[in-house]
Amino acid sequence: MARIKSKKYTGVYLNKLSNGDISYSFTYKDENGKKKWVNVGKKSAGITEKYTYNKRNEYINKVKLGEDPLEVKKLRKSKLLNEAFELYIKDRELHNKSLHNEIARYNNHIKPTFGSIPIASITPEAIQKLQKQKINSGYSYKTVNHIINLLSTIINVAIEYGLYKGNNPAKKVKRLKVDNARERFLNVDEIKLLLDTVKGNPTLYLFCNLALSTGGRLETILAIQKKDIDLDNGTIKLKDFKNNSTYTGFINNILHALLSDLLPKLKTNDYILSNNSTPLTSRQIQSPLKPILDRLFNQGLQPNDRKNRVVIHTLRHTFASHLAINGTPIYTIQKLMNHKDINMTLRYAKLAPDSGRKAVNNLYS
Repeated sequence: MARIKSKKYTGVYLNKLSNGDISYSFTYKDENGKKKWVNVGKKSAGITEKYTYNKRNEYINKVKLGEDPLEVKKLRKSKLLNEAFELYIKDRELHNKSLHNEIARYNNHIKPTFGSIPIASITPEAIQKLQKQKINSGYSYKTVNHIINLLSTIINVAIEYGLYKGNNPAKKVKRLKVDNARERFLNVDEIKLLLDTVKGNPTLYLFCNLALSTGGRLETILAIQKKDIDLDNGTIKLKDFKNNSTYTGFINNILHALLSDLLPKLKTNDYILSNNSTPLTSRQIQSPLKPILDRLFNQGLQPNDRKNRVVIHTLRHTFASHLAINGTPIYTIQKLMNHKDINMTLRYAKLAPDSGRKAVNNLYS
């Protein structure tokens, strides 16, 4: 039955139950002016209109003092973020999604701050503080956005599975604006410098050659297994975790020589980049390679200068950029990059050697 407004006490409501009992509730406005309902209890349990009215006044006084009267209740019912992340992982596994990036991102950036505390105690201010810490530590705006977005997704999972009742605090945190106007890529001399520098490290040397030959993302290259490589035809089957698909990459002469020496030592399901048959993590590539890239190419640049800094993903842009410079048709570049949207590939069109002048000059000759 519908609630009946009390004639004697402001904000108090009565609900006559089918068994003859009466339940009492009240309304109040939170710090944002939003109307809230609170169920107090039944008449059979000793609750009265006056008791409900006094309880309402308690809540209103707490709001005036800047307190959340429901915070203790929320904290008591709220689970830890770590528990929500476990559910998130199980959900991703059911849909055969890649977990490499998410697990690393959570363990390295989110878990140390929020993992072992109740979700209800995570505030927008605390998330903003984490955001600033990551920016000051030199992470790109795009990476910081990935961190906050992952945190938001985990909290949404907690809400969906009933681990937490409330609003998602990450939704109130403004994402950083990422400027994609210009993408940095390595020229031929810089490519040679990088390969000469990492040549003493077989793992980094193989990784860089794979990246420069296929244009694969970091997680794509780490997922390459022996069975994905066809040396006779010079091809590699690549897994695109972003688009949940596979596509074909090609092997250049330098990479062919490296793989010809390596493959006979591996079993069919072994990963090309591995540690005792276990695939390397992204961190095992990033930790040694990032300082090298910084030393060679990023001297004097600000940590958040995404337009000019060289990072691991720059190798993918280098692959596509040199395809364009060498006159590769834009649709072929799209296929080699496994771009689902041609607009992602068109950024490289400006690098093509023939802008159309020659075609126009000879149009009617």
